[in-house]
Amino acid sequence: MNKIVEKEYFSDQVVKLVIEAPYIAKSRKAGHFVIVRLSEKGERIPLTIAEADVERGTITIIVQKVGVSSIKLYNLEVNDSINDMVGPLGHHTHIEKVGTILASGGGVGVAPLLPIVEAMKNAGNKVISVLAARQKNLIILEEQIRQHSDEVVIMTDDGSYGKKGLITDGMEEVIKREKIDQVVTVGPAIMMKFVAILTKKYKIPTLASLNTIMVDGTGMCGACRVSVGGKTKFVCVDGPEFDAHEVDFDEMLLRLNSYRQVEVDAYERFLNKYRKV
Repeated sequence: MNKIVEKEYFSDQVVKLVIEAPYIAKSRKAGHFVIVRLSEKGERIPLTIAEADVERGTITIIVQKVGVSSIKLYNLEVNDSINDMVGPLGHHTHIEKVGTILASGGGVGVAPLLPIVEAMKNAGNKVISVLAARQKNLIILEEQIRQHSDEVVIMTDDGSYGKKGLITDGMEEVIKREKIDQVVTVGPAIMMKFVAILTKKYKIPTLASLNTIMVDGTGMCGACRVSVGGKTKFVCVDGPEFDAHEVDFDEMLLRLNSYRQVEVDAYERFLNKYRKV
């Protein structure tokens, strides 16, 4: 059991949970993730470790209400416990001094971006971060990102905060005014696809952190497989980070949508259960 020790609401859709997990906190590096399960028969959910505190023995995860399991996790309170948690999983981010890093995060993708930005800055890089969301209240972890960035650009679809436009609009403005040595992108698959198209045009090496469907987290089930450079890779054990210019995002999007109706049906059953209470 892993007890929740802090909870902070970012919006009515997104929450931050600080969870007791001393062994994971001690081993975690930027880019690592965990798989949590709320009950013995519950779904296994992959979530990136946004922060870790070795002294307190805690890790921080960011949860957005999407399906039944994420809603249940969102609804947990301080002193509630998660049935089990495994991690850290995946390969950690390769950190080195390369020059100027352009880090782009969309929506809750800013959570896994945060430790990467921090590590890249600590390695001596100049870091410019571009954060994007549909509207102002969906921009998360801005203050923490600013602590480890030389500059932060905010983009919102509706113009309610920062500049109006897509994340690629903000990124291209930066790319046109100064030399970028590497791009790191985390967010919805469709967002990362267009980031990859943009940076390929400018021939900038780009790292994408993928968040696919996962079950076991050990490469056995194959649910997280993606095509990278024409070869099959498993995000849970080969990733989660890959060369964005090599990822087949169209195939990835098809796989992500393959269970959409199942998720909708499960959500309806969940709502009907509580309507009867």
